[in-house]
Amino acid sequence: MASSILRTEKLSKSFSNVGVQQHVIKNLDLEITEGDFTVIMGSSGSGKSTLLYALSGMDKPTMGRVFYGDEQIQDYSNDELAVFRRKNCGFVFQSIYLMENQTVFDNVLTGALIVQKNTPQLIQKAENLLKQVGLNEADFHKYPNQLSGGEAQRVGIVRAIINDPKILFADEPTGQLNSASSRDVLDIFTKIHQNGQNIIMVTHDLKTALRGTRVLYLRDGGIEGEYRMCAYGEDDLKERRSGLQKFLDEMGW
Repeated sequence: MASSILRTEKLSKSFSNVGVQQHVIKNLDLEITEGDFTVIMGSSGSGKSTLLYALSGMDKPTMGRVFYGDEQIQDYSNDELAVFRRKNCGFVFQSIYLMENQTVFDNVLTGALIVQKNTPQLIQKAENLLKQVGLNEADFHKYPNQLSGGEAQRVGIVRAIINDPKILFADEPTGQLNSASSRDVLDIFTKIHQNGQNIIMVTHDLKTALRGTRVLYLRDGGIEGEYRMCAYGEDDLKERRSGLQKFLDEMGW
């Protein structure tokens, strides 16, 4: 039986808007186990990104508890959360947020050097990861404005995984990419998941969701339904798509 790496108990998040409390996440219980590629879906305003940020320590819940193993993080200070995220979490966003004044290689190493020492092994690891996502050595010295959107997102993925995070969090990672670049990026997510990376991804896109092994459907801050799939493979794509589409139709997607 797979071990639990993240779980929540009665997780809630609310915001005050002109004196009125808006409850975005409501008493949510969730468990993520080793090997999961969890996809979070739901209509606009259902709480998808809010849940992602609460799970990753980017935002503190209003109530409830968040466990990484036996470690509770919901009461950590901002500084403690920053240290925790650097050691345990990787992030890939729709907006890629590369540092424009740094090269591809420096963008990758900057985050790594906060956690790891500058060693030949780290430099070799960065080079290997960049090559694994399809970048050439000539690309290592380019600046972000010299990259295509798909290339930039590949750099963002390497930056997110170079510290070997327990969980990679992704928020609409293909939202600003064309169809060809989206497929390339999703192929990378599939590969790193097959290599053992745990992933939690928010998306509104069916093709993106097909890459997961577990789809959670949110409605009004709670989990309305869950659908599980085997690991992604082209040979079962038609059946996979049909099953997920049926589930989403039942959810009212």
